[in-house]
Amino acid sequence: MSPLASWARRHPRAADWIRLLLCLLLLSLVTFEGIVLARQPSPPHAAVWASGLLVCLSAAPWPGIPLLPRAWFAAATTWTVTLLLIFGNRPVVVWGAGEAIALLVLLSQVLLRAPARTAAVLGPLLGLGCMAAPVRDTSPGRFTLLFSVLAVVVAAYSLLLRLQAVQRVRELHAVRTAERLELARELHDLVAHHVTGIVVEARAARFTHVDAARAAEVLGRIETAGDAALGSMRRLVKVLREDDTPAAHPATAPVAGLADIRELTARFSATGPPVVLYIEQDLENRLPAHVAATAHRIVLEALTNIAKHAATATAVRIGLRTVPTGLEVRIADDGGHPAKLSENARGGGYGLAGMAERAEALGGSLTAGPAPEGGWLVTAHLPL
Repeated sequence: MSPLASWARRHPRAADWIRLLLCLLLLSLVTFEGIVLARQPSPPHAAVWASGLLVCLSAAPWPGIPLLPRAWFAAATTWTVTLLLIFGNRPVVVWGAGEAIALLVLLSQVLLRAPARTAAVLGPLLGLGCMAAPVRDTSPGRFTLLFSVLAVVVAAYSLLLRLQAVQRVRELHAVRTAERLELARELHDLVAHHVTGIVVEARAARFTHVDAARAAEVLGRIETAGDAALGSMRRLVKVLREDDTPAAHPATAPVAGLADIRELTARFSATGPPVVLYIEQDLENRLPAHVAATAHRIVLEALTNIAKHAATATAVRIGLRTVPTGLEVRIADDGGHPAKLSENARGGGYGLAGMAERAEALGGSLTAGPAPEGGWLVTAHLPL
């Protein structure tokens, strides 16, 4: 929606007054021309006056009448009268100022708002009609040159605004596409960890004989993981629904940090191999929020991959410390064989790529591969 249309929707009464004033102004010009030229009344002068009144009424943006019907009607009216006068009895003097200005108003609106094919046909009809309006008399003069220049200027300016609007739409589409990709990564990072834990617990319970107490414990952990996944999805939906206002900005701030890493590792230890977590002293007070959130995402994805691909792991070591290049995040396990999961549960390999993208987005790096002592090692460096 154009800024003018947005303003009209916010101020309907003012927009109605402006429509009325525009209509009165155009009609006054046509009426003044008719009164002045009525000293020599003739059928050609009556045709010019009627054409001017109809075109001016068509140019006023009436709420119940769409733009294109008004523009087509104005183009048909002005060209019908112009051709009749050129090939018939021409009036001695014709100004055509009011009608030409009305055609310029319609020309601008059509080039800005009409579909491309319609604008390519209707735009030239209105522009040439504006140029032809002062040519109806026997001796076209300065008005012809004036409105020819105005028609070219209005058309060029309107096309420029249209191109800018198209560019804004493309940029908006690109931004929305980037947001969708970011949200896809968020959804993977926040939910995949919990869902993977649910699948692993369910499969373990299926193939292992458990008593009632053990089954209740497993079901309790599944319930907890499911609640956490739902909570993560609710946070994503909340971010999507927030308005782009200063009051809404806190909702889009990072929602996870070092405290969440501690909670995450505790939950993972309860359902999988024990996790040894080391966080450098006083790091939480020195770490920027966005770096802490990225570290949390990397740890979460690494633990999810351990649950998926390191079924024989007996221990996991996680370390966060500062190095000359920034923050170093290390996640290592001693596993060697993947868990028996379905193709859907294993995922499509987007997690590792997402971790690398997050690190590179901050100007850092991430590497993942077999550790020299066995198992798997993920190392990320995030600049501070």
